[in-house]
Amino acid sequence: MAEKKIIITIDGWSSCGKSTLAKHLAKKLKYKYIDSGAMYRAITLYFLRNHVDWTNAVSVSEALEDIVIEFILNPKTGESETWLNGENVEYLIRDLVIAEKVSDIAAIAAVRAFAVRQQQQLGLDSGIIMDGRDIGTVVFPRAELKIFMTADIAVRVERRFKELFEKNPNVSIEEVKTNLEMRDYIDSHRAVSPLRKADDAIELDNSGLKPEEQLSLVLKWAKARMKQM
Repeated sequence: MAEKKIIITIDGWSSCGKSTLAKHLAKKLKYKYIDSGAMYRAITLYFLRNHVDWTNAVSVSEALEDIVIEFILNPKTGESETWLNGENVEYLIRDLVIAEKVSDIAAIAAVRAFAVRQQQQLGLDSGIIMDGRDIGTVVFPRAELKIFMTADIAVRVERRFKELFEKNPNVSIEEVKTNLEMRDYIDSHRAVSPLRKADDAIELDNSGLKPEEQLSLVLKWAKARMKQM
């Protein structure tokens, strides 16, 4: 008897490795991976490029009508990439300039409603893994497996710095730390869908875990939950 496909949500703080875990888990389970954070980053990129006044509700609403976000599989890498209005923006949305604004834009009620509708549509079929800030609490509150990732702030800063330094050697570790602390505060204090651990989520502190150890642990959780269905 085939194992029942489930929905797996991975929420948590910035630079905990949510996307990395979700991608590897999706490959192992042959599930579809959806990067919800990339949606907000793509929206942020559009707003910055088009000088959208995100303090103006009408401007935000009009801008959202012109945004189409897709996740398209790259046949060379085997991973899905983020496309904005027909353009591959996977690498553009990882820039620190986007990171500095994305939490502000993601806190806007209309923006979150827009993204949540798209995320729920993508998750109509089970067999998906989605990571973000409010996936287990707002987008898929009935998901069969919810994981909440956390790690020591020093560990997260070092991870993020290494990631950004490869693309921009001029970035400083102080900039990265300030950005992470700012994003943590905004994500957990915003009025709409703040970051919080769902009551039925399993907490995963990966401060001292190697990626393969983490993946092995979560695979066990997923397999156990699939057998219960």
